[in-house]
Amino acid sequence: MNKEKNKELIRAIKFALFSASAGIIELGSFTLLNELTDWSYWPCYLIALVLSVIWNFTLNRKFTFKSANNVPIAMLKVFAYYCVFTPATTFLGNYLAETLLWNEYIVTILNMVLNFVTEFLYDKYVVFKDSIDTNDVAQKEAAKKEQKENK
Repeated sequence: MNKEKNKELIRAIKFALFSASAGIIELGSFTLLNELTDWSYWPCYLIALVLSVIWNFTLNRKFTFKSANNVPIAMLKVFAYYCVFTPATTFLGNYLAETLLWNEYIVTILNMVLNFVTEFLYDKYVVFKDSIDTNDVAQKEAAKKEQKENK
C-alpha cells in the first residue's frame, strides 16, 4: 500500500472513531430526551444532532483533517451541509417514527449512518479540501518525519 493510500485509510479510520464518539453523544442525548420528556421525535433528534455535530466538527477539524483553515468559514460550510441534511432527516425521521411507527432508535441510527458517509465526503472534498494537513499537529508530524529521515 503506498504512503498516500495508507494516510487516507488512517484519516478514514480517525473519522470513523470520532464519528462513533459523536454517535455516542447523539444516541445518549437522544435517549435522555426521548425517555425523560414527552416530546415528539423531532426536537429530541434535533438537539441530539446539534450536540454531536459540534463535538464531531471540533475533533475532526483538529485531528482527522488537521486543518488550519478559517474556523468560521469551515463552520459555515458545515452549517450549509446541515441546512440540507437536518431538515431532510428531521422530517423523514419524524414521518417514519410518528406516522409509520418505526422504532425511533432505528430511525436515529439510520440517520447517523447516512450522516457518517455523506459528511465524510463533504468534509474531505468541500470543507477541508484545500487545507488538509496544514495545522500545528500536521506540521509537528512532518517535522518529526523529516528529522527521522535525516538521521
